[in-house]
Amino acid sequence: MPSDALNRALADPGPRSLPEPVVRLLEELDAPPRLAAHLRLVHDVAAELVAWAGERHPSLGVDAEAVLFGAATHDIGKALHPAELSGPGAEHEPAGHAFLRERGVEERLARFARTHTSWAEPDTGIDDLLVSLADNVWKAKRVPDLEQRLVEVLSAASGQEKWQAFMDLDDVCDRLAAGADRRLAFQSAYPVGGGTESTA
Repeated sequence: MPSDALNRALADPGPRSLPEPVVRLLEELDAPPRLAAHLRLVHDVAAELVAWAGERHPSLGVDAEAVLFGAATHDIGKALHPAELSGPGAEHEPAGHAFLRERGVEERLARFARTHTSWAEPDTGIDDLLVSLADNVWKAKRVPDLEQRLVEVLSAASGQEKWQAFMDLDDVCDRLAAGADRRLAFQSAYPVGGGTESTA
């Protein structure tokens, strides 16, 4: 039975709701409430990026379902490795991917649990780059090398000059980063553990 704090993190007003299959997975895990809040925030930002890409760069061929599911589950492995919620570690990446695959989630959707930090790999596609971007810009963290990879993909797909693609991406990142304080406050309102409050 999910904790009251998890139920609140999943349902409180704020960022858009997670896809129902993801909600069920988090309830099955009795996931830490702060993790659920974090996943909602990254999913919300990813939805904004998907809408922006569809409007400004339709030739990218973004798989919206994959990006949104990927953003909603990218850190699900932290429910299995809760120390990584407030400290470093990468064990959550293969663990989250394995958990999703064991639950019948297809690789097209499950892969983001293990790829969301490996955007520098040469074969990383647009969907993975967007999930990685959402996972950083939600808290106003700008990663120049990641954004440069996106600029190259945007320019190649649209025929825009790289400086134009850079300006376009920079504008959307600035707009999204402007909401970081509100998002951080939302995430901090939920405990890392199942209790009512936590300072972690």
